[in-house]
Amino acid sequence: MRDDETGLTGLADEGLTRRLKALACTAPLHDLDARKAKLDWADATIYQMAEIALHTIDQVTIAMDFDTGAGHDEVIDRLLPFIAQQAPSRMPEEHVRVAKWVLDNLINVGTTDRGFRRVYGSIGPGGYQRRQFDFKLLVELAARDGEVYLRATDEAINVLVGALDTDVESAQIAAEVKLENLINRGRLADAKLAAEQARYRTVQYGETLRAKLDATRRDVRSVDWEREVPELLDSALSHIEARFRAENAILKNITTARDETEDLDKKRRAAELVDIVGDCIRRHTRLQSRLADAGAVFRAEQDRQQFSGPPQRATLDLFGQLLVPTLGLPLADAVAPAEHFFHAAAGITAPVVPSLSSLVSLLLRPAPERDQLVGEIPEPELMPAEVTDKFGDDVWRAADELLDLPDVPRRLSGLLEEARRSRQPGLATLVALRAVHAYSPGVGAARRQGDRQVLLAVDDGTLLDDPEFGGADLLLSTAAVERAGEEENEEVA
Repeated sequence: MRDDETGLTGLADEGLTRRLKALACTAPLHDLDARKAKLDWADATIYQMAEIALHTIDQVTIAMDFDTGAGHDEVIDRLLPFIAQQAPSRMPEEHVRVAKWVLDNLINVGTTDRGFRRVYGSIGPGGYQRRQFDFKLLVELAARDGEVYLRATDEAINVLVGALDTDVESAQIAAEVKLENLINRGRLADAKLAAEQARYRTVQYGETLRAKLDATRRDVRSVDWEREVPELLDSALSHIEARFRAENAILKNITTARDETEDLDKKRRAAELVDIVGDCIRRHTRLQSRLADAGAVFRAEQDRQQFSGPPQRATLDLFGQLLVPTLGLPLADAVAPAEHFFHAAAGITAPVVPSLSSLVSLLLRPAPERDQLVGEIPEPELMPAEVTDKFGDDVWRAADELLDLPDVPRRLSGLLEEARRSRQPGLATLVALRAVHAYSPGVGAARRQGDRQVLLAVDDGTLLDDPEFGGADLLLSTAAVERAGEEENEEVA
C-alpha cells in the first residue's frame, strides 16, 4: 500500500469516528421516542419527543450566561407553548409532565454520574477496536446563592448545529461569513438559521474559557498557563475584535434591509435577525470582560493555592496511644477515657422531642416532589408460578373416598394399610395429614363454605403401629354439617 493511500485511510477513519460520535450524541433523543409508548400516565404517542428535546437544548443554550444558566422552571415555561402545539386537545397538566419527563431524561436523572455512554468502533494499528464514548447533554450546577441551574454541554450544542469536535473559532468565522452572504442575497430565512448557529458557537467559545477558569480555581497546576492559556486568550481577544467588526456590519445591513423592505414577512424575519445578532454582540462583550479578568484570576489562585499549604492536622494512633494504655489501667481509671472516646466516635444524638423552632420548620417544609427524585420504574419480568401442590387430583379423589366414613368409624392404621394396597404414590401420606388436621376440625369454616360433612378425629389412647408414621391411632369418622340457612328455615317453620 502506498503512503498516500495510508494517509487517506487514516483521514477516512478519523472522519468516521467523528460521525459515529455525532450519531451517539443523538441516540438519547431517539431513545425518547422509542420509550414514550411505555409511559403509563399518558398516551404519549402523539408527542414528538426528539423535537421537544432539541427545543429544550435550544432554550437552555440561549439562556446560558458565562456564570449562570437556565432555571428548571424557566425552561419548562418556555417548552409549554411548543408542546401544546403538538397536542392542543390534552390538558396543561399533561404538557407540564411531558416537559419534566423530557428534561429529566436529557439530564439522565436516576443514574450515578448522570451521563450517557455509547460504544463505537475505530480502526487503528491493532485492527478494529471497540471504544466507549462518555458524554452529557444537560448538566446541573449550583450557583453561589445555592440555586441549581442548567447548562448545555459541548456535545449538546454540537447536536444543535449538526457537527462534533469542530474548532470553535473557525466555525464561528465560517458562520459569520455565511450569515453575511445570506443577508446580502436577501435569503433571510436561511440567514436566521445561520445566525442561530453563530450564536451557539459563541456560547460554546465562552464555555471553553469558563472550563479553563474553573479548572484553575480547583488546581492551578492542571492548566497550562505558560503557553496554552495565553495563546487561547490572545486568539480569543483577536477573535472578539474581528467578530465585533463583522457583527456590527451585519447588524447594519440587517437594519437597513428591515427598514427598506415593504414585505411584512421579510420585515419580521429581519427584526428577528436583529435580535439574534444583538444577542451575539452582548455575549461577546461579556466574554471580553471575562478575558480581561482571566489573568487576575490566575494570579489570585496561584497565590492562594501556593501559600495556603497543606492542612496541618495531628494524627492519633488509636491502637498505640489509646487502646493499649487503656487496657493497662485499672477498671475505675479506664472508664473515663473509654466514655470520652465513645461519645466522640458515636456522633450527635438526635433529641427525642425536637425544639419548637425546628418542629415548626419541619411542619412547614413542603413535601418533596417524588417524580423528580426517581427515574422511570422498569416493568418487572414475571415468571410463571411454579406448581406447589405435591399431590395430584387422582390422589385427592382417592383420599376422599377412603375418608368418607358416614356410618362406622375406622382406625387410622387400617386406612393407611388400605392406602398402601392401592399403590398410589403419596396416598398414605395425604391420608395421615388429613387425619391429623381432622383432630381439630374447622367446623365453623365448613359451615360458612356450605360443606355437607366434615372429617372428625378422636384419640382414645391407642398407639399407632405403623412402619412409616407414629403417634396415636386415631378414630376417624365424618359428621354432617347443618347449614345456617336450613337452621333459620326450621326456626321460622
